[in-house]
Amino acid sequence: MDKSYIISQTETFVKEQLGHDTTGHDWWHSDRVRNTASAIAEIEKADAFICTMAALLHDVADEKLNPSKEAGLQKVHTWLTSHLTDQEQISHIMMIIETMSYSGGGGEPMSTVEGQIVQDADRLDAIGAIGIARVFAFSGAKDRPIYDPGLPPRDESLKEEYRNYSKGTAINHFYEKLLKLKTLMNTTYGRQLAEERHEFMLTFLDQFFKEWNQGDK
Repeated sequence: MDKSYIISQTETFVKEQLGHDTTGHDWWHSDRVRNTASAIAEIEKADAFICTMAALLHDVADEKLNPSKEAGLQKVHTWLTSHLTDQEQISHIMMIIETMSYSGGGGEPMSTVEGQIVQDADRLDAIGAIGIARVFAFSGAKDRPIYDPGLPPRDESLKEEYRNYSKGTAINHFYEKLLKLKTLMNTTYGRQLAEERHEFMLTFLDQFFKEWNQGDK
């Protein structure tokens, strides 16, 4: 199996599926996750091919971008079985994609280092400067306001509430999910990268509320 060719074919497939996305789950998100996962995989001595494939394909299966979680997973599985012959590789990639979702913070723990790496890489792209940009892109696409003092953050430990996009605000999402991600990193390097990004979000929120409340003085 020519792994470079398979990865190239995967890149083309992901670009076809996500190239026009405007919610922050576009091709460039998948590309960044792949690059971060590759960097962590090198440090962790993990299977770089598995990490790369799972990172590239993870949002093709995302239930937010498909009629259902099952439909998204079936799309990825069908594609993998038509391009890979190693059933262990297919099962490993599918396991990572099935398990990596935040799901209100209550998802199953990753059982392999490759899964932990890809999950860390995806979560890292949800925080920091790029994470901030993605929050507002997603919120705009889902008709969620920037902020409303009358709407407090929700309890995002409940999966049903977490998936209810019609409620909440962009700013609340920091407290419902993003500020929790630093403590959920699996790998040592992932935790190191999360520190700076987490602090940047806190600085942003401090400035946001300073400007928001300026008119109260």
